[in-house]
Amino acid sequence: MSSTGPVLVTGGSGQLATSLVNLGGTRIIRIGRPEFDFDHPETISAVVEKYRPAVVVNAAAWTAVDLAENEQDGADRANNSGPAALAEATAKAGIPLIHVSTDYVFSGDKGAPYTEADETTPQTVYGRTKAEGELAVLAANPKSIVLRTSWVYSAHGKNFVKTMINAGAKNPALKVVGDQYGNPTSSDDLAEAILAIIALIERDGWKQEYAGIYHASGTGETSWHGLAVAALEEATKHGQAMPEVNAIRTEDWPTPAKRPQDSRLDCSKLEQVFGVRLPQWRDSVAKTVHRLFHTV
Repeated sequence: MSSTGPVLVTGGSGQLATSLVNLGGTRIIRIGRPEFDFDHPETISAVVEKYRPAVVVNAAAWTAVDLAENEQDGADRANNSGPAALAEATAKAGIPLIHVSTDYVFSGDKGAPYTEADETTPQTVYGRTKAEGELAVLAANPKSIVLRTSWVYSAHGKNFVKTMINAGAKNPALKVVGDQYGNPTSSDDLAEAILAIIALIERDGWKQEYAGIYHASGTGETSWHGLAVAALEEATKHGQAMPEVNAIRTEDWPTPAKRPQDSRLDCSKLEQVFGVRLPQWRDSVAKTVHRLFHTV
């Protein structure tokens, strides 16, 4: 695998694509609409041929979980048939593909952290299209790595941590779901993990045992309520008043798409194969909140 080619990142202005650009230096080329658009399949192979990258990171996805329930065709193109076409184009060029997926491929009913060997049990259109996309990518390109992540946040873009801090600045009391559990993941940490995987592949060459599915989330677990409290406590260090944060049940906050109640991911395989382990989520929340208050 040549290290002279660029790293092509799909996903436009998304959180992960932005983190990869910020952390990956001049080799990172970020593409999005209209140049690259899963709704226009002809653009997919065109960008691979144009940039001749050393590796492609697919960070593009339909992530509007509730909207997907009524927009199934669009979600399928973005999460399944589009990534499959990208996998075909990269396979034709002999290029490794790192494809980002989600904890929503699981129902959340296991009662313990999910491993890569667990059967997918999606209960939403979003989760189903992402699960189908994983299989399609792996089938189309033998040099594919699928990274399932969860609860992604950052100092840029739209995400739960920013939403909570903004809401906490305006309201003396907040209600946050307290009975859904998972692993919060900083998009910067995920980007660092991806860059470390790319560096390993470029140093040692592609090995077929790299192919497959991996879980890549922040270390440690919490609830949405726990994540909100942690973020808001960090915000008090920067002069923001601490609101009252009340835990509520899932049924008290109904949504069109059902969320997994416990989608914790076991990330030990990622560490075993690549030597990569994402940092503790609390440490990363502190860094993200600091950046939110000190970004000009």
